[in-house]
Amino acid sequence: MSKRGGYPGMGGFGGMNINQLMKEAKKMQADMEKSQEELTAKEFDATAGGGAISVKVSGAKELKEITIKKEVVDPDDVEMLQDLIITCVNEALRKVDSAQAAQLGKYNIPGLM
Repeated sequence: MSKRGGYPGMGGFGGMNINQLMKEAKKMQADMEKSQEELTAKEFDATAGGGAISVKVSGAKELKEITIKKEVVDPDDVEMLQDLIITCVNEALRKVDSAQAAQLGKYNIPGLM
């Protein structure tokens, strides 16, 4: 053991100097920001009711478009239409979450997601 503590021959973080570690962290941060921007720019589609309802959401989880076929609009069954819209929007948001997990999961930083 050396007098200053630690293990002999180890230059701090497993032989990696702190400047190199900071450089890697900055690069990872820039890569993550670029990945997030790319994801935000994408659009995700989902349909429900056999295509009766379709939605588009952005990667930022903003609802961009809802399309409802006329034949699905029944004034006597508004609840069914509401359920289809909710199902469709939730499916589109799940697609965003899945893409986000796949895109940012490669960075493997505990507590990030």
